[in-house]
Amino acid sequence: MPADLVEYLVKGLVANPDEVRISAAGGRQLQIDVVVNPADMGRVIGRGGRVIKAIRTLARAAGGASRRVQVDVRG
Repeated sequence: MPADLVEYLVKGLVANPDEVRISAAGGRQLQIDVVVNPADMGRVIGRGGRVIKAIRTLARAAGGASRRVQVDVRG
């Protein structure tokens, strides 16, 4: 599942993994919402958005060719 992969990656990045909340909804269009502690936003987004872009790429690959995956992060 792409949501499980995103949760694993984000919890490995942040200083407060207990505060990470992941919610996923949708069928062919999967929307994954990630909520982290505001102090951890910089770690998840990364310089120039590189980290979140990599997470989105991995989630889309895990979703397969027949499924669109969107990942949003909030703090």
